[in-house]
Amino acid sequence: MKGMNKQGILTVVSGFSGAGKGTVMKRLLEKYQQYALSVSVTTRSPREGEKEGREYFFRTREEFERLIAEDALLEYARYVDNYYGTPGAYVESMLSRGRDVILEIEIQGAMKIKKRIPETLLIFVAPPSMEELERRIRGRGTETPEQILSRLRRAGEEAEGMDAYDYLLINDDLEECVEELHHIICSEHARTVRNTAQVKALMEDAGALSRRVNSL
Repeated sequence: MKGMNKQGILTVVSGFSGAGKGTVMKRLLEKYQQYALSVSVTTRSPREGEKEGREYFFRTREEFERLIAEDALLEYARYVDNYYGTPGAYVESMLSRGRDVILEIEIQGAMKIKKRIPETLLIFVAPPSMEELERRIRGRGTETPEQILSRLRRAGEEAEGMDAYDYLLINDDLEECVEELHHIICSEHARTVRNTAQVKALMEDAGALSRRVNSL
């Protein structure tokens, strides 16, 4: 991609709970060094083994609410008694260094980021069928029947926002899914809207060449 856009691309990945998007993200980061998974800010306490700046940026409620007041978060939400949000400065720093930043967040947060940063690439991860989604959720064996039903009900709500995404990524085979995601993001670097300066320069050079040839 010589000469193409050196600015990183911000990609938001959402999908059905149980579609395997977390596994896809982990494998993508293992295979390719160009990606950075955005680190969220949270007010919850660190769990054993978690490290500041790796799993999360841990902040007090007062610090988090100050970030909200300063408009320093691309999006945020409150789950149970804790806040979670995406720090704008961290994302911008990674993008300016040419890293493609990936956010794994839910539809509401994705829409907030798209509104704030229109060039954001939105990708929705889904299983081959809803029957397969149910099979995967039930096959985990880690959740109660009530939790399983809650996830299945939630799938109906999640499906309502699918058409707002740029790409649908079917997670049937993990390696194929990862490669397709990588290909989509790489292809985005070649879009003319992401290379306006180079397009303008080429158009000007082409015009100059045409004038020179016509004068012969």
